[in-house]
Amino acid sequence: MNSEMFIALPAKKLFVQCVVPAVITAVFGALYSVIDGIFVGRFLGENALAAVNLIMPVIMIVEAISNMIATGASVNISLLLGRQEREAASRVFSFSVKFILVFSCVVSVLGFFFAEPFIRLIAPGANGEAIRLSAEYLKVFAMFGPLVPVYFAMDNFLRVCGKPRLSMIINISTQVINVGLNFVLIVLLHQGVRAAAAASCISIVLGSVVTLLLFTGKRMDVFYVRGGVPWPQFFRIIANGSSEFFTSIATSVMSVIMNLFLLHYGGTTAVAAFSIVMYVDSVIGMITFEISDSLQPAISYCYGAKATERLKELFRIILTVTAVLSAGVFLLMFLAGPHLAALFVKPGDTALLEMSVTAVKIFAFSYLVGWIDMCVSSLFTALDRPGRSLLAAVFGTLVFPVAFLFILTALWGLNGVWLMAAVSGAASAALTLILARPLRKDLNI
Repeated sequence: MNSEMFIALPAKKLFVQCVVPAVITAVFGALYSVIDGIFVGRFLGENALAAVNLIMPVIMIVEAISNMIATGASVNISLLLGRQEREAASRVFSFSVKFILVFSCVVSVLGFFFAEPFIRLIAPGANGEAIRLSAEYLKVFAMFGPLVPVYFAMDNFLRVCGKPRLSMIINISTQVINVGLNFVLIVLLHQGVRAAAAASCISIVLGSVVTLLLFTGKRMDVFYVRGGVPWPQFFRIIANGSSEFFTSIATSVMSVIMNLFLLHYGGTTAVAAFSIVMYVDSVIGMITFEISDSLQPAISYCYGAKATERLKELFRIILTVTAVLSAGVFLLMFLAGPHLAALFVKPGDTALLEMSVTAVKIFAFSYLVGWIDMCVSSLFTALDRPGRSLLAAVFGTLVFPVAFLFILTALWGLNGVWLMAAVSGAASAALTLILARPLRKDLNI
């Protein structure tokens, strides 16, 4: 089985073999999002950029449920493969794929018919044009909906099967297609915000179809089989993926809350500026996330195989590399903020540019501490500790951010919004280290 490399390869070689493809994939994936933002911001304008930002929480919620099942199933699959139980692992895989496809079909129907009322509900301060454009964007996603969430789930399963390079190739190909479609539909054919959604969906659906076909037969460590899983196992899958699910949901909820604060303190311009910060963060943040996430299957496999020393060695490498990278990212964002923000702003829009530069520089401080919570929470999930992982997610992605958002905006207004990520990140890091104390004693990390 390809997954045996998780225990057979030297730790540093395994780190490179898993992390490098995942990071390259993350960079291209984030660039796909960034390029979307560049096309929308520079060719369609401020309202379109704000509209995409308003609708992203809705799309993220759908992807969060898919990711919950995929992440929880991946932990379960890795543990079973570590125990050499391939048939049982394949039942978990097959059930997860079917569940995600059925769920996506139901959500797509609801999203298409209730797009505009839902956007008015989550963005009451947005202008009519932004709401109209958001509804157009969401309806296109709903039309392609059944095969969009499964794309992100299948990426998890490829990595569990020891195929990080194949995952990278599929992701990069998908993103290149998206860039080409964006250029043709937006720049050459002037099709508007619906074109941005269509470009994303068409490229993702193509990736979904290819990935689904790869698991036919018995070419992978897991494959399609009949039957389901017992209810206790299903609930364990949900529990294992609950922290990732809550993180995604909380991120979506926080985006809605942030938009309300941004509209109050800075209007549509502030929403557009925040979307620029998120586009920049999507590149850098995803690299940091992928370092720990890409080795999650390896850690689960080692835990299932009772290879404790191997597990500890991998986690120490993750901590070291992530800490060094995060420090470098802080310097990059703080010093290169004006150049990064300028990519998304129409020439002459000085108000948006100035606000975006300030936002990027203040937000940069969040990278000094955010890596701690990310690495430790990933370890909780990999070791089948859903309770600790969920508690860290609840406080790190919702409780602390909301509390500090109210406190900091009361003190510094709009600048308090940009500063919230750094302050809440520090509080979250402290909490996860406290929660990790029992594991540090058990594993001697």
